[in-house]
Amino acid sequence: MAAITMRGITKRYADGTEAVKSVDLDIADGEFVILVGPSGCGKSTLLRMIVGLEDISDGEMRIGDDVVNDRAPKDRDLAMVFQNYALYPHLTVRENMAFPLRLAKVPEDEITRRVEEAAQVLELQEHLDRKPANLSGGQRQRVAMGRAIVRDPKAFLFDEPLSNLDANLRVQMRTEIARIQKKYGTTTVYVTHDQTEAMTLADRVAVLRKGIVMQVDSPRNLYNSPANLFVAGFIGSPSMNLVPGELTGTNLTLPFGKVDLPDEVAQRLTSPQVADGEGSSTTTATKTGTRQVIVGIRPEHFEDLALVNEQDRGSGMVFRNRIDNIEWLGSELYAYLPYSGGEAIAQQLGQLAGDLDMEQTIGEEHQLVARLDASSQVKEGAEADLWLDARKIHLFDPESGAALARPPIS
Repeated sequence: MAAITMRGITKRYADGTEAVKSVDLDIADGEFVILVGPSGCGKSTLLRMIVGLEDISDGEMRIGDDVVNDRAPKDRDLAMVFQNYALYPHLTVRENMAFPLRLAKVPEDEITRRVEEAAQVLELQEHLDRKPANLSGGQRQRVAMGRAIVRDPKAFLFDEPLSNLDANLRVQMRTEIARIQKKYGTTTVYVTHDQTEAMTLADRVAVLRKGIVMQVDSPRNLYNSPANLFVAGFIGSPSMNLVPGELTGTNLTLPFGKVDLPDEVAQRLTSPQVADGEGSSTTTATKTGTRQVIVGIRPEHFEDLALVNEQDRGSGMVFRNRIDNIEWLGSELYAYLPYSGGEAIAQQLGQLAGDLDMEQTIGEEHQLVARLDASSQVKEGAEADLWLDARKIHLFDPESGAALARPPIS
């Protein structure tokens, strides 16, 4: 096992395009780090530079104490699990798992021991003499993982390993990967576009946008304290609502009403803030004049007013709005609320939606998503009294995308 250290890692192609831009990232020995972002953000390219399948244009890559920029993949002692399994169809499960050990000329009795140990961990003992064609997708992916495990590498690298599996198998395999990583304690770098995988598996998550690392933090901190609009819009399902707002002192005007910011939010607004995740910083202070802001609201921070106790009502904003559509899921209810306005920041939100690789542009439909308690009696097509927890509001600068009132990192 070994730590992985990146300093100024850049991938520049012949036409001048930079797929990865000056990435600095420290991955501790035994840590599970996930690289996440929309298609084309550079996450797979960065993983391939770690393993040596892509040349590094600039910067320094260390595995343990060794600089590996010019080392061939076979000399880096890393094990990679691919999206398409990459198994030899003519070999049995046992032979597929043993293949890298035979290449390394490991003694036969040691090969047998390692393969059988890995098969037991992966629950593949009954399938060792079968060929890949006779296995399910989940079993094939476990075989690919077993081939990586038997090598006892310095680090595991996963390139979207669950993309080819159906929803139920993905859940099962997420659990398997988490269990195995904890058992072996091997440094793990995992690439995915699925934020659910990132949030449930990782010790830390690195969110990439156009080759730049926007924020690296624990899943909890990414969700509760995004550093910028991109992270706020990418992390969370359904996505954070992003709506226009006008801030005058501590009074916030939204398209569906007005609210005085609670003290804890107002105090953060007067403190120095980290900016947009690209190395710059800014300081924002509350002013008496009016300024445009983008307001971020998680769907779960709305509630049916009838279900909010009197003590909490004073910490939020009460408003009345029509319910366009309802999705009842048993344990929760999603209500879709139309609103007007947003032209002042439509361009910024449209660009953000493009970067997030979303089919529906944020803000263009002027619709909020509210996650309400399943017992709510709100009706489609009818007006409803709703409540917004103002303590959970996020504020962003429309120009830089920087968080202006970022909740404290836990």
